[in-house]
Amino acid sequence: MSEETRKEGKPAPATGIRHFCRSCCYTANGLREACKESAFRQELLLGVVLVPLSWLLHFPPMVAVFLDCMWLFLLVTELLNTAIEAIVDLASPGYHELAKRSKDLASSAVGIAIAANVFAWGAAVVCFFF
Repeated sequence: MSEETRKEGKPAPATGIRHFCRSCCYTANGLREACKESAFRQELLLGVVLVPLSWLLHFPPMVAVFLDCMWLFLLVTELLNTAIEAIVDLASPGYHELAKRSKDLASSAVGIAIAANVFAWGAAVVCFFF
């Protein structure tokens, strides 16, 4: 990497364990930022309830794992939604129809992830308890 790029505040490229450590720091920073969002905090709280419940209800292990993965899918979708909203706000601080469209589409992805969780939990409960 050129000296000019380093002067701009970008870290020098890393490899091996240094790259891994930097990646962990970036992940922690992202999660810290995500926790500032009320929707992300609510979905984390939902997981505090649903993950143990998936095992306490004695679903078959693969069903419990699937339900837990569905919750993780919701978190990933919320993180991507938040990232899209941040970059749209940076690129278009004022109102623009395309900015609104982008944010609405990202929000719809979260809505679909929530619906998928509701459907998966509903199907699991009906299949194994009724």
